[in-house]
Amino acid sequence: MNFIIVIYELLKMSLIGIQKGIFYKPDGKKLAVYLESLGPIFTKFGQLLSTRTDILDFDTAKELESLTDSCKPFDVITFKKIVESELGDSIDNIFDSFDEIPLAAASLAQVHSAKLKNGNEVVIKVLRPNIEKSVKKNLRLLKAAARIFSYIYKESYRLKPNEVIKDYEITIFKELDLKLEASNTNLTRKNFLDSAELYIPEVYWDLTTSNVMVLEKIDGIPCTDIGQIEKHGINKKELAENGVMIFLNQVFRDNFFHADMHPGNIFVSKKNPENAGYIAVDCAITGSLSNDERYTLARMLQAVLKQNYKSLAQLFISSGWVNTETNEIELENTLRACCEPIFEKPLSEIEFGKLLLYLFQSTRQYGLSIQTSLVLLQKTLIHIEGMGRQIYPELDFWGLAEPYLDNWLTEQFNPVKLKDYIIENKEDLLFKASEVPGIVYEALDELRSYSINKNSNDKKIKELELQLSKQKYINRVIGIGIIIAVAIILIVS
Repeated sequence: MNFIIVIYELLKMSLIGIQKGIFYKPDGKKLAVYLESLGPIFTKFGQLLSTRTDILDFDTAKELESLTDSCKPFDVITFKKIVESELGDSIDNIFDSFDEIPLAAASLAQVHSAKLKNGNEVVIKVLRPNIEKSVKKNLRLLKAAARIFSYIYKESYRLKPNEVIKDYEITIFKELDLKLEASNTNLTRKNFLDSAELYIPEVYWDLTTSNVMVLEKIDGIPCTDIGQIEKHGINKKELAENGVMIFLNQVFRDNFFHADMHPGNIFVSKKNPENAGYIAVDCAITGSLSNDERYTLARMLQAVLKQNYKSLAQLFISSGWVNTETNEIELENTLRACCEPIFEKPLSEIEFGKLLLYLFQSTRQYGLSIQTSLVLLQKTLIHIEGMGRQIYPELDFWGLAEPYLDNWLTEQFNPVKLKDYIIENKEDLLFKASEVPGIVYEALDELRSYSINKNSNDKKIKELELQLSKQKYINRVIGIGIIIAVAIILIVS
């Protein structure tokens, strides 16, 4: 019965209801309760929905954020059996001590603390038994609901129910492979290895499989425990600003960001109180952007920071975030109407993450459609900024982000960076360049042949036109030649 109610509430997400002209809004509280009652997999789905502020209204998304991923633990005997089966030895032989009381029990996995024979404190994360079977069963139900939704509502194309379920399927199956989480953890650790901003625990690869992961045990303060942060004499201003720099560096420097940075996964380091950083765990969900997406995003953020609504409207259209037929002046006015009242406040009081939410909501009427990776990124920003302002309410996100983005955009055209790119990719560039003469000669031979028999070779002429594609390909070839020439000059000099 609850599943039917959930479908009903999801159906009400449509902008147009059964009766023409009536606006329906889902009951976020009711939806959260019913999803939680259906079990942990549906709870996870609700958490994912809370990130989809491109299709949900803000209030509903906020209600779904309340869904917690804590569950009843499974018995410790089963936990031990899984560890011993996966690692090929007994608990007593692998660990010096093992705590039978779980540190945490979530929908997909359970965590216990232990000590290695060398004395190192660790945590052991194990997937729940038969969890994959349970996930597949619930995914079938969700896919059925998405098909019903798509069939009944003509506006379903905007809400993209099948795409939402597909994204959820990809996300949850990633979380069912602890080796993948370990790999994400290790890469994030490397990116911040010598940084005071963020610490990532070490992975014990020889004790890690797809179903079991052993990590260094961390000793940190929950990021929401302001009392403990103050008790340890931690500089709250520096701490909050470090959170902003973590976000910016992960997105623009590393192009690999922790996409699940909610307070339960973030702790404050007790080391170096004057320049304290964070400790992050649970790197199962991560995100990356294409170079074009990063460049577009940086320019959009810069346009918002500088209140350049004309440029912002152009970027929304050219990037395909809204319908390409959108009237630029109309969109510019909509963006201005959304932002101007907000900018009446002092910058220190404006939450940038929420401003992006309002921008997304105001542009839905123009067919807003953005990539999942960008939705994850926006949610990460909201968590980071919200956490920072909770720690230090006067956090100046704008003052940190604007010079960072200006510098990053300038660096994209730095000749030294171009030289580094060419050196790193020289084999690929040279291989592609070696194909150029053959392609050009083939095109010329075909042109010569077609000019003789042009009246009887319309089909072949069309194929040639397609191949040349309005000379764009030749322009790219010329561009590659110029890049290689510049590279040779730079390397020689």
